[in-house]
Amino acid sequence: MIMFDFLNISFVDILDVLLVAVIIYEVFKLIRGTQAMNIFIAILLLYAARALFGALNMTLLTHIMDAVLGVGLIALIVIFQPEIRRFLVRIGSEVFSARRRGGGWFRKLLGGAASKAQMSPAALDEITSACYRMSESKTGALMVFKHSSSLENIIETGDTIDANINRRLIENIFFKNSPLHDGAVIMTSEAIVAARCTLPISERSDINPRYGMRHRAAVGITESTDAEAVVVSEETGEISYVKDGIIKKLNSITELRIALENSYK
Repeated sequence: MIMFDFLNISFVDILDVLLVAVIIYEVFKLIRGTQAMNIFIAILLLYAARALFGALNMTLLTHIMDAVLGVGLIALIVIFQPEIRRFLVRIGSEVFSARRRGGGWFRKLLGGAASKAQMSPAALDEITSACYRMSESKTGALMVFKHSSSLENIIETGDTIDANINRRLIENIFFKNSPLHDGAVIMTSEAIVAARCTLPISERSDINPRYGMRHRAAVGITESTDAEAVVVSEETGEISYVKDGIIKKLNSITELRIALENSYK
């Protein structure tokens, strides 16, 4: 117990403050750049006002604030539903990532495969070659690479392919006159699972305006799951790699190959 003249602070109190700080920080990271940011700041100000009114023994205002914040909890669940979902998905993804990295006892405790399937050099060659050719011809493309998060609800919106990874097939799918070119292709380390899939569109306001709907869809799927995405711009031919909602412009096919190799290690 740490004693001050007017405070009694225990280890549990310090831990309590630290945990609250971590939660606020994680929530801030999730909603940064979104329309929910202003709402989050307003909620913090309301709680600060409630604490101030309580400290000053302002009974009527304290009761009013309690009523507002109590009813507002239901509204918060509705307003922040996408952010809450992303938060829970991130926790689950980190647990599965820890399972893949952890020792045998941890893997046995959580169950499942010991490690993530690696992408073969042949598959890497096919994907990078297709991206290079589509970049040269300015053919728009959006490829999503599945990891531990389930994408069944996304796959169901498109057409099942279930084929080996092949450069010509990828190029044919995204050819502008192909009936499958709209939407995203879902891939694993071994196969092309589905095409013409609809992805959630990110509502973040901090995304560069020069990026179009493909990039926003790539941000949307990678910030709500542990999947990663590759986007080929139809306007510029630029190749981007998207992970955790962050768009990274790639300057060469070599960078793309390294990114994919690291993704499936």
